[in-house]
Amino acid sequence: MVPLLRAVADGETHRTSELLPRLADEFGLSEEERSTLVPSGRATVLYSRVQWARTYMYQAGLLTSPKRGYIRLSDEGRQVISTNPKRIDLAFLRKYPAFVDFESRTKAPPVPGAIALDGSSGPTIGGTAETPDETLERTWRELRTQVAVEVLEKVRSASPRFFEELVVRLLVAMGYGGSYADAASVVGKSGDEGIDGIIKEDRLGLDALYVQAKRWQSVVGRPVIQAFAGSLEGARARKGVMITTSSFTPDAKSYVNQIEKRIVLIDGPTLAELMIEHCVGIATDRTYVVPRIDLDFFEEG
Repeated sequence: MVPLLRAVADGETHRTSELLPRLADEFGLSEEERSTLVPSGRATVLYSRVQWARTYMYQAGLLTSPKRGYIRLSDEGRQVISTNPKRIDLAFLRKYPAFVDFESRTKAPPVPGAIALDGSSGPTIGGTAETPDETLERTWRELRTQVAVEVLEKVRSASPRFFEELVVRLLVAMGYGGSYADAASVVGKSGDEGIDGIIKEDRLGLDALYVQAKRWQSVVGRPVIQAFAGSLEGARARKGVMITTSSFTPDAKSYVNQIEKRIVLIDGPTLAELMIEHCVGIATDRTYVVPRIDLDFFEEG
């Protein structure tokens, strides 16, 4: 957090956002690093970390905020910067009762180590300490990844009939096939070689999606895709979806980009992600509401 404190060492009032280019220069960040977004996509990583550093030092009394979006060095901050500190981390800030009180009021355990723009300590990604926002996003993604692995294992161990029903439910959840009953009445009943089902793409059935879904254990190669494309040609179909619990070879993926027919390939990991996204076989365990300031509420005038 030292660079931010140094940036306001002149004692003037500074708009926090205007300090970002200066801090980015001091850290030697590339253009790509300056524009890198946090996982939620709502702000840049640089902005997020500067805001957390600002919040922590404000709570400790090293900074003041004369008005929204602006900061200024406090008398205590001036005394600290005069000692030329090597780093300012949570251990340093805990010397101030106001910051200790802030930590106790927030209740959630603070991020260990520093929320340090100079990456001095604490949990790191690429050598730089995480903010609470980033920790929350990372943990959420780790949990999602673990669920994806587990749900794919469940799908692979399910019966063929169950897998067919799962595919129907997923396609309906994604907006295809009308109702589940309508979609279920056609899957597995086509009779066309190489086609497991025909799903209506709209309620009137003006367009159709041809589906082949198999629980292949081995990697699916180009010959299988070519056979499916041939089946589409025989049915005078334009679009198809091939779903597997395994994966596709690079040659198979390349092939679908070379043909006129529109064939979408869904491998095991993608299938698991779609199931999570559309809540098919997935239940919500708990929900955390993350508050933020409603800036419009505090706008003057």
